[in-house]
Amino acid sequence: MCAEYATFGLAPAMRAGGVHSDGGYRVHRDFVDFIVDGRPLLFRLSDLDAVSPLASDVPPAIFTAQVRSLLLESPAPLPDGRYVVYGCPECEDLACGAVTAVIRSEGEDVIWQDFAWQTDDHADLELNGYHGIGPFRFRGPEYRTALGALLNGSAPDPRRRVLLIGARAVVLAKLAAALRTIGVGADIAQDADGVPADELSGYGAVVLGHAAGEKERAAVRRAFERAGVPVAHVDGLAPIVPLLVAQIEHALDRSPADRRRLTGLTAAAGTADVEVTSTCRVTLTAYRLDRLSRTHTHEVFDGVLEAGRHRLALDPKTARGRSYVVARTSTSVLAAAVRQ
Repeated sequence: MCAEYATFGLAPAMRAGGVHSDGGYRVHRDFVDFIVDGRPLLFRLSDLDAVSPLASDVPPAIFTAQVRSLLLESPAPLPDGRYVVYGCPECEDLACGAVTAVIRSEGEDVIWQDFAWQTDDHADLELNGYHGIGPFRFRGPEYRTALGALLNGSAPDPRRRVLLIGARAVVLAKLAAALRTIGVGADIAQDADGVPADELSGYGAVVLGHAAGEKERAAVRRAFERAGVPVAHVDGLAPIVPLLVAQIEHALDRSPADRRRLTGLTAAAGTADVEVTSTCRVTLTAYRLDRLSRTHTHEVFDGVLEAGRHRLALDPKTARGRSYVVARTSTSVLAAAVRQ
């Protein structure tokens, strides 16, 4: 059993937050994902909306305890030598459900096996086991080096704050409130001139309204360049809060581009093309501004897509004029204008 070795690594990942037209929302979470044989382990679990226990927003002491637990330096937190691999992104309650696995050492090697969906202290492998996943045998030095780096200050810095710049104060205020609701910090300013470098270094993205001119955009870029701060620049597509939140979530995604689940979105009148790298649930939402600048929202698609490129139909009535689409998976989000 488990004779061949699998490679083990870690990479920054994100649970994409978002706001809905009905007032609901999804919390933004940054975490470190497990990379097994070059692929995020989470992607093997199809439609699972979950995060690893290595979340960046937990207190440092808890983060360290989670790392040491995975290093087998402390007893397993669950009976039968089981560890939580992925849990609820909203809370830490096992009752919400979690993916667990037995983690054990065998000589120098570390083995992850018997993956299961668990909602109480004991896992039912026959009923809830992930029979097609694992076991995985990792070389001990590679495994311990990857996790040990997190204890040496190598945990990724999510920089989950956003600077909002624009002329429409009402829209910016609503956008800042929406971002704070999902756990993303937001500040509003007229420009970036005169802001100290140490303050600029705290931002992961800077957002400029769609009405901002090239002169304003260039000034903002120069301010961050002078401060030596690499930052994602977001050009707002339209004054639609859920659409802008989606753009910002994409900009804040620190996961490697070749390890993202949602990799493509384009739209023209009548169709939207969506590309995903693994089987997962995808939602597609269309937004339209009418002649009075009122927003119309339409849920276009909600279903599971297999890996590949898919063409989804758009109702011409929902995609005429100034129209936009947002595609989401549990970990990724993309926004695009509908080409007329």
